[in-house]
Amino acid sequence: MKTIALFTMLVVAQLSFAQKATLTWYTDMNEATAVAKKENKPMMLFFTGSDWCGWCKRLQKEVFNTPEFQAWAKENVILVELDFPSAAVPQTEAIKTQNRALQQQFAVRGYPTCWFVKPEKLSDGKINLVQIGSKGYEAGGPVNWTTGAGMLLKGN
Repeated sequence: MKTIALFTMLVVAQLSFAQKATLTWYTDMNEATAVAKKENKPMMLFFTGSDWCGWCKRLQKEVFNTPEFQAWAKENVILVELDFPSAAVPQTEAIKTQNRALQQQFAVRGYPTCWFVKPEKLSDGKINLVQIGSKGYEAGGPVNWTTGAGMLLKGN
């Protein structure tokens, strides 16, 4: 009986941790911008080729999918995934158009690229994305990556 109770408590604890560790990656810039303004946080725009880019997959595995990054991201940024998948991965035309426009705006030429931006409302009601800085894949794991990203954010 004690074994079953202990096992149940362990499973509940793991599920609770997994729920806390789950990050929200927005794909719609309007939604992400509203959250960033509400929470007064910068956004991290992750330009990726999710299904074909080896370096993107490596960055996700070595950094983004770690507890260290997840804790850092929840505290510091609103995450936005701007994906450029192969034709096999479905995307709405609105998302494709949005992602291409942002790719051009930030002159993204390679993947992965992460731009840190701060949304700023202009007098005409439009939103301007103030550039803070960018990063790509960087060896050294999540602590090294988040330290560099944190320095970019503090420089602003």
